[in-house]
Formats: sequence, C-alpha cells, structure tokens
Amino acid sequence: MTEFGKAQGVNRVEDDRFLRGKGRYVDDIAPEGAGFAVFLRSPVAHAVISELNVDDARQAPGVQLVLTAEDMQREGMRPRMNATVAPCEDGSKGAAPTRPILATGKVRFVGEPVAMVVADTREAALDAIEMIVFEFDDLPAKVDLGAGGETIHEEAPDNLAFNYGLGDEAATDAALANADHVVKLRLYDNRVVSNPMEPRGCYAEMAEGRLHVGYNGQGVWGLKSELAKVLGMEAEDIRVTTPDVGGGFGTKGMSYPEYFAVGQAARLLNAPVRWMADRSETMLTDNAGRDLYSDAVIGFDKDLKVVAYRVDVASNLGAYNSGFAQMIQSYLFSRVLTGAYDIQTAYLNTKGYFTNTTQVDAYRGAGRPEAMFTLETLMHHAARQLGVDVTELRRRNFIAPDKFPYKTISGEVYDVGEFARVQDRALALADVGGFAARKAESTAKGKLRGLGTAFYVESVLGDPNETAKVEFADDGMVNLYVGTQSNGQGHETAYTQFLSSQSGIPKDRIRIVQGDSDLIAKGGGTGGSRSVTVQNTAILATVKEMIATLTPFVAGQLGVDEALVTFEDGQFRSESSNKSPTLMEVAEMARDDDRAELLVHEVSTRLAGRSFPNGGHICEVEVDPETGSVEVASYAVADDFGNLMNKALVEGQVHGGVVQGIGQMLTEHVVYDEDGQLLSGTFMDYALPRASDAPIFKFVTEPVPGSGNPLGMKGCGEAGTVGAMGAVANAVQDALGGDRFLDPPYTPHRVWQYLQEERREAS
Repeated sequence: MTEFGKAQGVNRVEDDRFLRGKGRYVDDIAPEGAGFAVFLRSPVAHAVISELNVDDARQAPGVQLVLTAEDMQREGMRPRMNATVAPCEDGSKGAAPTRPILATGKVRFVGEPVAMVVADTREAALDAIEMIVFEFDDLPAKVDLGAGGETIHEEAPDNLAFNYGLGDEAATDAALANADHVVKLRLYDNRVVSNPMEPRGCYAEMAEGRLHVGYNGQGVWGLKSELAKVLGMEAEDIRVTTPDVGGGFGTKGMSYPEYFAVGQAARLLNAPVRWMADRSETMLTDNAGRDLYSDAVIGFDKDLKVVAYRVDVASNLGAYNSGFAQMIQSYLFSRVLTGAYDIQTAYLNTKGYFTNTTQVDAYRGAGRPEAMFTLETLMHHAARQLGVDVTELRRRNFIAPDKFPYKTISGEVYDVGEFARVQDRALALADVGGFAARKAESTAKGKLRGLGTAFYVESVLGDPNETAKVEFADDGMVNLYVGTQSNGQGHETAYTQFLSSQSGIPKDRIRIVQGDSDLIAKGGGTGGSRSVTVQNTAILATVKEMIATLTPFVAGQLGVDEALVTFEDGQFRSESSNKSPTLMEVAEMARDDDRAELLVHEVSTRLAGRSFPNGGHICEVEVDPETGSVEVASYAVADDFGNLMNKALVEGQVHGGVVQGIGQMLTEHVVYDEDGQLLSGTFMDYALPRASDAPIFKFVTEPVPGSGNPLGMKGCGEAGTVGAMGAVANAVQDALGGDRFLDPPYTPHRVWQYLQEERREAS
C-alpha cells in the first residue's frame, strides 16, 4: 500500500460523536451510586499544621469516609509521589523531598490537599469539609524566583533544587570574550495555566478483587505503576482506563494526589468513589507551565557568524517536584539549545528553585518553546543591535544541508534539514516584501505595526517504544488497540486512515481501542509530539507481520505455493488462482477453520531515532499607542513535518499551538501576591485568548522527510507553540521600537506603560 505521505483530506472520525454530544468523558461514566469526593485544601501558602480534627466531619449526614495523611500511613500506604530529578553539574542528583498525597506536617502552597471527604452527594461532602478543624501556624511564604528565603524543604538549602549544566563553560566564556560583537538579553517566560476544556477528574471502584481507576489523563501505564507503589498493591491487581479526554496539553501527563486518595477510598469502602475538579480547582492546583528567567548572551565574529552562546536560567518548580518538572528547563531545554544554527561552542546552566506556589511541569512543548523563545528573541534583538536584517543573520548561521546528519552540543543528531528553504517559503507566504506598505497604512491610522519572525527546531521526545494490536472481532469489526491516548488531536482519524491505507480494511470497519491497561501490556501514552509517529510505526509493523502470518494460510486456502502469493492494494493475489481475497475475507476463512490465532496480531516497535520538526513563523501585529492594545494582524507558518498523512489534522494542531503561544504572549499570566495567594484564579482575572484574538492563519508545509522512522514523519503536536512565542514577542518589540526588551505578557497596560516611558526618555 502506497497512499501514505499524500496528505489526503479525510473527515475526522470522532467528530460525529462529539458534535452529537455522545462523547464519553470521565464524569459521564463514573459508576452508578459512586460517592462524591471533595478535598479540604490549604488556604495559606506556607504553614505548620498544628491541628487537624475530622471527628465532626466523620459524623456528618451522608458522609461515607474522611481520609487524612495519618489514615493513609495507618493503612500501610507509601504516601509519597514519584518525580524525576535532574542531574547536577557536580555529579549529584537534584533534591528529592517527599511530596505527600495529603499534607503531612506542613502545607506548602495554597490549594494543597489536606483531607478528603467522601459523601453520598457533593453537597454533603462540601458541608462536611466545613466541619473539619484545621489550625496552622503561618510561615513566611517564598514566591520570588531565586535563592534564599524561608526554607521550604530541608533537602534543598537556599531552596535550590538542582543546578544543571551542559556544554563547556570556560570555552564559551573565552569565545564570548574574544567575539567581535556581543549581545545580551534578559527575559522572563511568564507562568501560564493550560486550562483544558475538561478539568481533571477520576473515579475508582473495586471489581472482582481488583482496583479499577478511571481518569482523564494522557496514558494509563504510568499511573498504574505509581498506584501500585503508593497503595502497596501488586500491579496486576490494578486496572487503569481513560475514556474521551477534553484536552491535556501536558498538564494531564503526570499524576496528581487526588487519584491516589480516590483509589484508596474505593478500597477502604469497597464501593465506587468519584471526583471532578471545578474550574477554581483547575486554576489553583493544575501544574502550571513556563515561569523562568533567562540571561542569554551571544557572540558573533566580524562576518556575523555565531562564535558562542550562553544561557543562564532560573526556573520555578513550585512547592514540590512534579513528575517531570526538574527535567523541563534542564534536559528538555538543552535538546534544542542552539536551534537551527551551527553553534558548537555553547553553555547552558539551569538552576531550579522551590517556591510556595503550585507545581510547574510540562506544558505544550515542555522546554523546547522556552529554549526557542530565548534564542529567537535574542537573534531578533541582536539584529536590531547590529543593524542587520534578521533573515540574513539567520541565513548566515543556519546549519547547511551538507552538514547533516549534524550533532549538536547536547548530543542530539539532527538527521535532515533544509532550514533556508523552509524560511524562504515562510517569507513568501507572509508577503514580507509588502510589509513596508502595510506599515505605512497602519501609521496613517495612528497605529504602530511590527513584524516578528522566529525559526524553530523541535526535538520530538517521549518513549520511542510503542505497541499496536489488530484483532478481527466476532461482530465483523476490526479492533485496533493503541498505546497512545487521544486528548482531542484526532487520533481515531489518523490511525483509522493509516491502517486502512496499509491494509485495505475499510475505514468504517475499524474501531480504535485506547486507554485500557488490561488490553495492551504496555504503551507510551501521549506527550512530546510522539503519538502518530510512534503509533503508526507500530501499526505498519503489525500490518507487515499480519500479512506475513496470513500468507501461508491464504496459500493453503487457494491451493497454491506460498511463494506465489503476494499482497497488493488490500488483496492477496496469486497468478495461479483467480481468487483475490481481502484481509476481511481471509479473517472469515480463518474463523471458519477455527484458526483463532490468526485473528489477533500484535507487534511492538522502537524508533531508530528522533525527528526534528522545524519551521518559520511570521507574525504581524498592530498596536494602538493610545490604549496599548495589541492585535495580531496576520500570521503565517511554513513547517517541515516530513511526510504528512492528513494535512487537516496537522493544520489543526498548528493552529491550536499558535493560539496558545499568542495567549501566553498577549493575555495569559499567573500572578501570586507576596503571601502566595493566587490573584488570577478565575477567568475574570486570567485572560484566555478568544477566537477574535487570532487572525486567519496562513499555513503550508515544506517537507524534508525524516530518517528516524520508516514513515519519514516528524511530530507536529507542539510545534505551533514552539515557534509562536518568539514570533509574537518579536513582532510586538518591532512595533514598539526601542532597545529595551519588554517582557510578556503584552497586555494593554504593560504596552501603554512602555510607550509612556519611551516618550519620557526621548523628551
């Protein structure tokens, strides 16, 4: 089958179900009669717990259970969550303080769960929460990003969690000292909350002696493993499932305390328990994204070739290590540290700090948008400082096509790339040549117009291993079991389309099965833009195995020599027979012959290498100097995603990623006061972008097929955000002028203040 790579337009399989209101989300499928869980959460950012009395709550009407950290320990649980720690420059590992399921001894951020009540109704649980006596002695809150302040964890003196380094610091500093031109920039990458349409939720029940936890996450196997450790159970006694999920963005890619507490409650009650966050809990307790300062410096020779690049990062982890937090601004940032440029002398240092705020972890792109935001705003800033066109500055420093495969200082090996070609496609798409005329029109209206560009490289991460299983079911359907988890990206469409194209199985006979740890022994879930690339690689291998396994059977059925049987265009053929059965027909033959082993085919694969999507983003903004409001006037993207399967799905992913980048740059910002109280906890205070904040996007692909997988694909899920942040920031800075860099978000008030300060300095 050869259809793959033609980017066919296929309507989304899942849309009919969703548009008709037939999606099945975790709150839709909680077991009948499940008790409702509600959490008592800390109202302060830092304090010693002096009293926690739940006696009255336990006696309240309708209450089934009250759970505290002490109860968990009494039941023999291991009430601490797992987290990956970063390697430090001195060879040690980052600090690994205990993160409890329910607060123990202290509370360390506003919203930390302290106790859980399960009752017959949610209202009864909320009433019982009010009866809990929770007394505490306040401690100073640390909310600044840096060393010092009140110690949050004894394992982290000065609140320093890790000190990560990559590259040759001495060589980099020496090269910068001898450079003909040196440009510096300090910038802030503002904290955001992803706010998926569906808040986090879960339910748990005991079924035939096993614990079943259903939740709306990005994969089932990680949570299953951690549940076994925390609850002290055997992994085979736990089943984790995930139904439809209304958005994830990385935020749902790791575990949260509520899942373990609800699971334990179901065990103790031997009855189902459900929990669903409201929007306030989402804003207060979901892991945030970004929140770091970067001090970047770049050196050029007389020909404006980069000779050295250094970045020093201060990263906010929040009150505890979340699942992947320490790795985001260290290891993941470093994967694309030098971007698309031929830079072999560079150094990255990242220091991660604990603060009395909500945890910070993966958010769309996870480290790569932060790295590209730093590098691409610095390149724009350097072009202004040096008086050269940023397009020419990039072109001089792009890795040349004849240098691939190219090993970066972080050890990544870019397999292919034609960066100048992709950039030229973006420039043409955006009609950069006509910008001067558009700027003149804006000036005539009293507006400021700016052009911003960014060229990104993304490293597609996540588990390179994946499994696919094809099962010919008794009802005439074909079940395709996958190890990834859709959060709304269109996986059902992508996998149905690909399996059909490779096997000839009709699309309407394919049923995608995902999110059940009992059905596939292991899977990698969704994250790091891995899903379609790794899953389709596994599907392709499964189809090949299926054809190879069925060929001898078909030969026997046709009465011909096995060597004479081929599979083409969805049919088995032999010149010695006038019959050409399809896979569906062969499956029926196998069923009639009681050959059940021929009806199920499962293969696990491992990618040979990563893929490196790249592309040019070009943004134009118009600023009203009287109000400071910023409008994104136009936006163009040219991406290299290698071979495409469904352009509509790809374009949708890019649009969504770009809008999240626009939102972070223009409207979104998490704000705490000096006591660690969240000031941006509702949509009255936290501004998500609206449809009216985004223009009609221009999007094209300029494919350079990758070599890291047999499909030549490159992941697209996070690329929109990776490129958007720098493009929007550079456009705003270009419109405002001046040498001072204004940190995002570019709200009307911030922009207006900047312009007033520039006017005062000019006068």
